[in-house]
Amino acid sequence: MSGALLFSAACLLAAMGLASWSERASLSLTMAGALAGLVAAAATLLGPSDWEWTSTFLLGGERVHLRLDGVSAIFLVLVSIIGGAGAAYAREYWSGQPSAARGRVWWNALILFMGLVLVVSNGLHFLIAWEGFALCGYFLITLDSRRPEVRKAGWLYLASSHAGTLALFAFFAILAVHARTWDLGPMPGVPPSLFWLALFGFGMKAGFFPCHIWLPSAHANAPSHVSAMMSGVAIKMGIYGIVRFGGWLPVPPDAGYAVIGLGAVSALLGIAFAMAQNDIKRLLAYCSVENVGVILIGLGGALLARANGNAAWGQLALAGALLHVWNHGLFKSLLFFGAGSVLHATGTREMSRMGGLCRTMPWTAGLFAVGAAAVSGLPPLNGFVSEWLIYLGLFDAATTRAGFAWAALPAAILLAMAGALAMAAFIKAGGMVFLGAPRTRPAAEARECHAGMLAPMAVLAAACAAIGIAPGLVWPAIARAAGSWNPAWAAVKTPLFTLGPAQAALAAFAAAAGLLLWKKARANGVRRDLTWDCGYRAPTPRMQYTSGSFSEIAGGWFFWAFRPERKLRRPHGPFPSGSLRIERVPETVLERLVAPAGEVVSRLSHAALGLQQGRLQAYILYLVVGLAALSIFVFLEGSYL
Repeated sequence: MSGALLFSAACLLAAMGLASWSERASLSLTMAGALAGLVAAAATLLGPSDWEWTSTFLLGGERVHLRLDGVSAIFLVLVSIIGGAGAAYAREYWSGQPSAARGRVWWNALILFMGLVLVVSNGLHFLIAWEGFALCGYFLITLDSRRPEVRKAGWLYLASSHAGTLALFAFFAILAVHARTWDLGPMPGVPPSLFWLALFGFGMKAGFFPCHIWLPSAHANAPSHVSAMMSGVAIKMGIYGIVRFGGWLPVPPDAGYAVIGLGAVSALLGIAFAMAQNDIKRLLAYCSVENVGVILIGLGGALLARANGNAAWGQLALAGALLHVWNHGLFKSLLFFGAGSVLHATGTREMSRMGGLCRTMPWTAGLFAVGAAAVSGLPPLNGFVSEWLIYLGLFDAATTRAGFAWAALPAAILLAMAGALAMAAFIKAGGMVFLGAPRTRPAAEARECHAGMLAPMAVLAAACAAIGIAPGLVWPAIARAAGSWNPAWAAVKTPLFTLGPAQAALAAFAAAAGLLLWKKARANGVRRDLTWDCGYRAPTPRMQYTSGSFSEIAGGWFFWAFRPERKLRRPHGPFPSGSLRIERVPETVLERLVAPAGEVVSRLSHAALGLQQGRLQAYILYLVVGLAALSIFVFLEGSYL
């Protein structure tokens, strides 16, 4: 196993060096490194023991300590699969672009640093890998730095990442003081309150609500396969940190309630904001906020179960959360690849400028539909399996009638509401992009992407179907990870072996029904016409539903959160010359909360500059005033005591 990890690192380092002059050699070494990482992770998940290695040399005054156990192996599988698929997709997507060589270097560096985050077991080295991972993400997001919105998205991502990193610096420093070592592992003696610092630091990367402020713009403006990597894998590094240190360290008794609450709010508001988007990549980005919420609901249930006697339902919730890490990475990467193919063909991310693409891009439409069904949690695909496990855990918790049961049922209800909105959001996305009539000339002239982009999408779609139809095959790996997190749950039985046959039967029925309808349509012939003609004699594409009309009802439900900006000019007179209605849903947390607070801090900072007089007399006065204030404070404290 150590050989596989070293081979993986060596291949990725070699690929970084070759990326500038040999695209094919770089891709080959990247794929070899990803395969080696996958082998190492599989050997850990299916084997009886963990892998550890400690160096004989020092790095920054500390020995390099690497550890690969069930928890880190789960995430390493995702890094390897999406890293390899994204590299294959990028070969065609970046074809002919001058930034391609630079992008391949940062892509491989990103994979390498994410792998190091997962296996490093030293706080100091963890921070080095974490910062390297954040910087690689920034350079990938800002590859097209000529566009102002890309630069703005990159700086917002970097500022948010460093806000989380500052919290992690404090977290690891306090941890090292209490443990008297930088080495990481189970530390039962540290203060439970440290968990809140870790939750914020890792939460900024995970992007749960309201720490998601960087996520929509970064995912929308990055190259599409980079968006897939950031959404499918990079935000999971934040989840990894919460899972890892939630298992190693003592947590406050109420931490499970807080995590479930954050997850439920993220799931509901994330998909509500997704529903309101017209930019397809922003829609997918907000959907990632929702899925991070789903994972946190499962993790919060596991924390509650562990705090209340290691109830078996906690393993179901944790298993669902860990499996959803895989599932979300697979179907969200598939969806971003599909969005990239559409962007590549039409030159726009605005769904209101698309339409009718299923005729000219049938393979992309079909594969996107698989991802849309999976993200909506529909059987027989993988999204249903992981959410079903979380539901089972929550329902079992609710029926225990214990003091914590009150949190399980509301979480299940909010999760169900988020699932319904997810289905509506992706009906909107699929309908606007692939159905109806083309709304613009580029949409009418779009052509299917090349096999180099379709093949990675097909592999991810097949993985979504395989986990959905045969979920029992992945249970040993999930159980191994759950046992690494909490040894008390290593031997709990799984319901997946009973779910698998039902999923397979449903898949067979759907395939047979689809084949029968296709044969009948071919026999009877198919007549094509415009959709939504509404009885008009000469309908035009402008008569179709718009993105806003699809989401108007949901927008009314969540008006308090959206706070939309509207510009309305009504028609007047018997022969009106024109009318106008423009509605924009802002990034509410960023624009209405963070930006005004930042403006206040900026003004106070500029006002404080006036204190820098450059004169010795002024600085002496400041010292005298400060000492006087301190003396008065000490005097009052003494009088009070």
